[in-house]
Amino acid sequence: METTLDYAETHFSQLLRLVAEGEEVVLRNGTVPVARIVPIPPARGMRPKVGEITSAPVRWSEESFAALDEEGIKELGLL
Repeated sequence: METTLDYAETHFSQLLRLVAEGEEVVLRNGTVPVARIVPIPPARGMRPKVGEITSAPVRWSEESFAALDEEGIKELGLL
């Protein structure tokens, strides 16, 4: 959509609603285009919906749960 600066000044909230719906608005000073209002893409940091899978399944080997020997305990600074 194209409109004049005068119209945009008095109907700015309506123009922003159009932009929020995905439309691009070009503002003209007379017949010369001077600005463009475009929608921004949705934020990437949106919270996932309940139950939505957000990452790959975690996998581990059985030896991950094996008891530590004395050397492993010392390595962790627990002895």
